[in-house]
Amino acid sequence: MAMEAHEIEKLIRVAFPDAQITVTDLAGDGNHYAAEVVDESFRGKNRVQQQRAVYAALQGKMDGPAGELHALALTTKAPE
Repeated sequence: MAMEAHEIEKLIRVAFPDAQITVTDLAGDGNHYAAEVVDESFRGKNRVQQQRAVYAALQGKMDGPAGELHALALTTKAPE
């Protein structure tokens, strides 16, 4: 079953309550999304550490071929 953008944002928001989060459905199919997460907690962390934290917030929704979320292009950064 496909996920909706607001569901993805809700999962990320639990882990990053003060973040600026933008989720976009890239193909209009509910399977291919892009997300930008800007949060102070990313300061001093490299991109891999930042993205792992966001993927952890998705609680396994991307795990394996049966995952509810098929593809997520992720951009993470600390606020400027």
